[in-house]
Amino acid sequence: MSDNEIILLEKAVKGDIKSFEILIRKYQKFAFNIALNYLKNIEEAEDATQEALIKAFRYLKKFQMESKFSTWLYRIVINTCKDELRKKSRNQKVINIDSEETYVNEIEDITYEPLKEIEEKEISNKLKEAVNSLKIKYKEVIVLCDINGMSYNEISDILEIPVGTVRSRINRGRLTLRKIINEMELFDKESV
Repeated sequence: MSDNEIILLEKAVKGDIKSFEILIRKYQKFAFNIALNYLKNIEEAEDATQEALIKAFRYLKKFQMESKFSTWLYRIVINTCKDELRKKSRNQKVINIDSEETYVNEIEDITYEPLKEIEEKEISNKLKEAVNSLKIKYKEVIVLCDINGMSYNEISDILEIPVGTVRSRINRGRLTLRKIINEMELFDKESV
């Protein structure tokens, strides 16, 4: 953590809301993207992010500064999302966590190819379906690592599991994902 972040944390622990707002501004977008990857709904992700930030402020005095603040915050976001998914599963027999909304940084393509666009959309939907069909323990590490670009150590801290377990779950998740994709015959067998 930077010296500035430590100062902001110390002030926020003493109840300075402005310092907390400055501190979370840098992590808010990434926290939202994590929530969106879990909940697959913009409004629900916004609500979960807001709820997680409120929890973070409420429990800030319990933050021990042994890990990075971002790791602690993302753990709260993930736990909030898991709570939300559990609530939804109690209310519904089937949880549909697929969504049309995704946030991907893209370079605008000035060439318009409608057939290619339709094909890419279909592949994207099939990939989402494949990821969503994974068991949650594999899905969460795949999303954190392959979609959000987090390191094994960060994932270990966030999910509170050993790094070896993270590696194992990512490996098994990728193997399962590859099998699902092959069964869907989404790509040529050589490219997967």
